[in-house]
Amino acid sequence: MNTLRAYMARNRVTQRQLADHLKVTQGLIYQWLSGHRKVSAEKTLSVCEATDWQVTPHELRPDIYPNPTDGLPAEKTGEVA
Repeated sequence: MNTLRAYMARNRVTQRQLADHLKVTQGLIYQWLSGHRKVSAEKTLSVCEATDWQVTPHELRPDIYPNPTDGLPAEKTGEVA
């Protein structure tokens, strides 16, 4: 979760702003950042998209996305669709 925290600090995104964008509570964002809860499988790609893929699915959920390019859109991996 350090990558999400770093993204938020670098881009001056508050927990509330991210929560509003994802339509979740600020408390859930806090739980993700503090490690009390994992980002759900259903929200992982939404979080990554909200960060313009600066945070990857692999960084958030390596148990679901074991390879660094797993879950990324083709234009971010260099693959041709």
